Amino acid sequence: MRVFRGSSAARVPVAVRAVLGCVPGAAAVALLLLCAWFVGPGVSGASVRAGDGAVALAGLGERAGVTGRHSVMPAAAAPVRREADHPAARPRVVPRSEWLADGAGETPPARYAGRVQAVFIHHTDTPNSYDCADAARTIRYLHTGQTEGRQWDDIGYNFLVDRCGTVYEGRAGGIERAVVGAHTQGYNKGSVGIAAIGTFTEGTPVPQAMTDAMAGLIAWKLGLSGVDPRSTVRLVSTNSLSRYPAGAVEAFKAVSGHRDGYTTSCPGAALTAALPAIREKAAQLQGR
Repeated sequence: MRVFRGSSAARVPVAVRAVLGCVPGAAAVALLLLCAWFVGPGVSGASVRAGDGAVALAGLGERAGVTGRHSVMPAAAAPVRREADHPAARPRVVPRSEWLADGAGETPPARYAGRVQAVFIHHTDTPNSYDCADAARTIRYLHTGQTEGRQWDDIGYNFLVDRCGTVYEGRAGGIERAVVGAHTQGYNKGSVGIAAIGTFTEGTPVPQAMTDAMAGLIAWKLGLSGVDPRSTVRLVSTNSLSRYPAGAVEAFKAVSGHRDGYTTSCPGAALTAALPAIREKAAQLQGR
C-alpha cells in the first residue's frame, strides 16, 4: 500500500498557496484546512498492525493513509472521553514502568480509536499458583513472548488483573484513552482487552478479588464513554480472521469473552460463566 508522507503544505497546489498569501491569517488557515481535506491523498482501506492482525482504519486515519507503527489518531487529538451520566471511580492501576524489564526497548507509539464501546475478557493461560508479588514477572514473560516471539510492537492486552485483585497497565498509550490493543482479532479498535492472569478452564475457581477488580476497572473504563456494562453494542469486524467477515456488523455484549469475537476457548469456561456477575457488579458501580 502506498504511504503518503510529508507536510500538508506539500500537497497543496501552488496556485492555492499563491492565493493564500493574499488572504488574512485566520482566513488563510481555514482555506488551507479546507484545501487539504479535498486534495489530500484520499486513501481508503488503509490498515495498521495491531499485533494479532490488521485493524481497518476509518475517518482521519483512513484519509491520512496512516500505517505501520503510527497512530489511528494522533495522541494530541485523541480525546479522553468522560460522560457525567454514570461515572465510576478510577481504580488503582500499576503503571507499566513498574513491571517492564529494564532494557525492554523504546515504548512504541500508541494507536487510538475514537471511543471505547466494549471490553473483551481474556485469561493468560499461565499457572494459577503464583504469588501475587510475582505477577509482574508473569507479565514480563507475556510481554517478551508477544514482542519477541510474535514480533508484536507491544503486549496485546490493555490491562491485566492478578488473583489478588491488582490491576496492571498493559499496552502503552495512556489508561484513560481508547488505545487500540492486540487482543481480539477483528475487534481491537474501539474495545479494551482485560486479561485475568491465570488459566480458568471448567471447574477452576475464579478468585473473588479478581472478578471484583475486573468489575471496577470495567465500570470506570466504560463509564468514560457512557456505556452500560450490561448493554449490547454493535461492532464492525475489521478483518476476516475474526469469527465474522470484514465489514460485518455484529451485536456483542458490552462485556464479552475473547471467544465471542474469535475462535478460541479463551477466557475459559469458568471465567466465561462469571461474566454475567461481573457485568452486574460493574453496572452497580456505575450507579445504574
